Amino acid sequence: MTSFMSNADLLYSLSGFAVGILVGITGVGGGSLMTPLLILLFGVNPATAVGTDLLYAATTKSAGTLIHGFAGSIDWRVVWRLAVGSLPVTAVTLLILSHIDRDGSAASGLITTVLGIALFLTAVVLLFRKRIVALYSERIRELDPRRTSLLTIAMGAAIGFLVSISSVGAGAIGAMGLVLLYPRMPMARIVGSDIAHAVPLTLLAGFGHWIMGSTNWHLLGSLLIGSLPGIVIGSYYCSRVPEGALRTVLAITLTIVACKLLL
Repeated sequence: MTSFMSNADLLYSLSGFAVGILVGITGVGGGSLMTPLLILLFGVNPATAVGTDLLYAATTKSAGTLIHGFAGSIDWRVVWRLAVGSLPVTAVTLLILSHIDRDGSAASGLITTVLGIALFLTAVVLLFRKRIVALYSERIRELDPRRTSLLTIAMGAAIGFLVSISSVGAGAIGAMGLVLLYPRMPMARIVGSDIAHAVPLTLLAGFGHWIMGSTNWHLLGSLLIGSLPGIVIGSYYCSRVPEGALRTVLAITLTIVACKLLL
């Protein structure tokens, strides 16, 4: 039994290492990769996979926030607007989830459906990001400050709902939304602000899932052992890898996984 558990822990850590490298290179949120991996490959209960991954994301993105904070590449005004929308919606979503049997077929079906939709949206963003930005720029030159603020809050609310149920949405989807709403903002501040907003969001959602008993701390530790060095290595080599080709492969993979979850 001990040998089996050791082998399982090694597989979790290796998976965390592989996901960490991909996150470091592409910047795509770990939830898009880790949650479906836990569900489909390791057979982890969907609710447990989401709850564990949320705290996994909170830990890894806290380190990213510190780095971006020291570099001055976080727009805290944008982070605040996103949080105003996301945190209340997250709290309400968690309250609703607490009244559902998370081990039942209804909860598993809800989680896998929302996860599949979120993965599909992430794949679309990865494949067509430049085209989406170009079409948006042609139709809308620039929003007035008040409308931008309201739309940022609304986007935060949508992300809060997606993340609370699927753990996906605060990465590529969030960054894409900020690019559209703040076209003049440097990409470094877009990424930094998106990561900074993900920390309180995933902490709140992860804490809620922990209270509901949807967190596997042993699994979380095994994933972090592998993912933290993986992210460092991926970040170091990100400029040496053909990111465009990798993003395409990743988007196709996410589309296949989304179809498997939805069908």
